[in-house]
Parts: sequence; structure tokens; C-alpha cells
Amino acid sequence: MTTIALNGTRLRVRCDGERSRPTVVLSNSLGTDLSMWDAQAALLATRFHVVRYDTRGHGGSDATPGPYTIDLLGADVLALLDHLDIERAHLVGLSMGGVVAQWLGAHAPQRLRKLVLANTAARIGTEEGWRTRAAAVRAEGMSDIAAGAPGRWFTPEFVARQAVIVGSMQKTLRGQDPEGYAACCEALAVADMGEDLRRIAAPTLVIAGIHDPVTTVADAQQLARAIPDATVAPLPASHLSNIEAPDRFSELVASFLLA
Repeated sequence: MTTIALNGTRLRVRCDGERSRPTVVLSNSLGTDLSMWDAQAALLATRFHVVRYDTRGHGGSDATPGPYTIDLLGADVLALLDHLDIERAHLVGLSMGGVVAQWLGAHAPQRLRKLVLANTAARIGTEEGWRTRAAAVRAEGMSDIAAGAPGRWFTPEFVARQAVIVGSMQKTLRGQDPEGYAACCEALAVADMGEDLRRIAAPTLVIAGIHDPVTTVADAQQLARAIPDATVAPLPASHLSNIEAPDRFSELVASFLLA
């Protein structure tokens, strides 16, 4: 684990696996950090060089003053690749990380090998909803958002069965910097990748949680229809499908990237 200064901020980064192997970059969802990828990194590092980072405003990365945009968050990834001297990489992004991955696929195709877009959409939620959430965390902090997160992230069965995992994820969310979280909400408020999807040339796997109330199977199918070389893989999970169905998620990603 290290902190790297780039693009006007500092990102916390972790690299696993042999540097000589193809690189896979993992981009986290809103309100989480790079630890959300622990299960996937453990498997992928046996075949790839795995790079994880905390998105700007999250975890151990700086919460620089806003405004943030998806363009800015995408430029952070390009700066990270440059810093690590990585010409091209696979990219796996979930939810907000999936929007960043869409932006990179459309705007920096020469830097990508394959894309995995998990539990995401061309447009997530509404502008009003994101701005309301940003205002709430600025005024009241992260506690209320964290209290309601399990219902957005996981199925009721998973919440009942895996209280330790759920509690750990809530703790991470409560510890996020409110301003960094709010700035990312505002980036999502205006993010709409719909017009850019047909510019994505990388082979793309779209993973959908069949119980996801945030980004639905229909959203995944819309992505796959618009991206020229894309397929959909549904999982029996909710929004954080890589945590609720970690083995199946990891196997899907590894098989797709190795094909």
C-alpha cells in the first residue's frame, strides 16, 4: 500500500501480483475503498498484475476541494497508469467505478485492453437525488447514509447471514470524508454516458445483480446494446455483487479477461 501524488491529488494505491503480467485496474464504488476488491484481488493476482486505488475523496486518497467530474476521476486513472508506466490495462469498475470505466473506454481507448462494467449504468439515479444526498452528508455527516446502506447494497438474506461483512462495509462508509463523498455525488448527478457508449471499442463484460435496486438488469442490457462488443452476465446478488457473490464474480472476471 502506498500513496501516490498525481493529477493534483494523492491516491492510496495497492499493487499485487507480478509486474510482468498484464495489469488489471479495479475502481471502487461510491462510499467504499479498495478493500471492497479483496476477494477479486486474491484470485486475479495469481494471473495478473492487480492495481487497486481509492477513488479521489474516498478512503486513504485525498478529498480535494470540488467540484469533481467523471472526467476528473477518469483522468486520475490515466495519471495513475502513467505514474506506474503501464501502457494498457484491463479495467474493472463497479457502480461509480463503472461510470469511470465507461468514460475511459470512450475517451482513452488506446489505454485499455478489456472492460468489466459491474452494477452500473450509463446514468445512475437522478440529478435531484444525488444533489439531495450531497447536501445531506454535508449538513449531517455520514451516519444516516451508512445506516441505510445495507438495503441499497445487499439482499435481505445476505444482510441477515453476513452481519460482520455488512457491518465492516458500513464502518468504511461512516469513515468517508463527507465533502469527498458529496463531491462524488455531484459528479454522478451530471454524469450521463449514453452518447459515448458506442465509442467504446474494448471487449466489454457487463455484470448485473438480479436483485439490484440501484442499477438494474435492464440498465445492464441497455449498456450491452449500446456498446459494440459487449455481453451481459447476471448474478444472484444485489448492488455490491462482487461482495455478495464473490466467487462467481471473480470467476466471471478472470474467465473473461483470460479469454
